[in-house]
Amino acid sequence: MWKGNVVRIYTGPDNRSHFEDLSLPFDAIMMEGHAQHRSPTMPVKGLLFRENQLGPQGEYHTPKQRQFVITISGAVEITCAGGTRVFGPGDVLFAEDLKGEGHSNRELHGPRMSLIIQVTEDFDIRRFTKSR
Repeated sequence: MWKGNVVRIYTGPDNRSHFEDLSLPFDAIMMEGHAQHRSPTMPVKGLLFRENQLGPQGEYHTPKQRQFVITISGAVEITCAGGTRVFGPGDVLFAEDLKGEGHSNRELHGPRMSLIIQVTEDFDIRRFTKSR
């Protein structure tokens, strides 16, 4: 079960990409007599589904826009100056390393299907999360 964990990848002052572990706080609400938990509503500008085929490790790159990448199926290994992490089904990445060296991807199990949720220009993930 997903616990509200989000991994942020961002450009540090060294112009290289790093990971940061964040957590979304959840509020408990009652709906139809049952306790439910939900995060704050976040502004988004679009979403799409993407399929990545298995292949060799990709070149270092930066995303075109700030976005959530939620792995639905398959798995990917992401490498940057901050280390290497593996993301599988249910894992949430917030990619905002728009400049600098960037990161590389290596598909581990695939094809990998992801849900990409693009955020608005003024979106600040820190308003919705806390460091873990």
